[in-house]
Amino acid sequence: MNRMKHVALAALLGSGVLALASTGASARIICNEDGDCWHVKEMYDYQPGFRLTVHPDDWQWKQDEKYRWREHEGRGYWRGGVWVQF
Repeated sequence: MNRMKHVALAALLGSGVLALASTGASARIICNEDGDCWHVKEMYDYQPGFRLTVHPDDWQWKQDEKYRWREHEGRGYWRGGVWVQF
């Protein structure tokens, strides 16, 4: 019986660590083909027609690449200098 308690405790701790690891990695950088980039806290279902690129949160563009930061709250994406909400 004592062994079962240890196994159950190990499983509980393992799932807790996994849950913490998965929530910490949810931030991303999204860029459109115009060079506008912004941070998102949650991953949305960006359709292929939006023509966006998803990068990890620590991504940085190279010195010779033409990007700019354009932050905005909420669900949507930048297209032609305008925030399109969905």
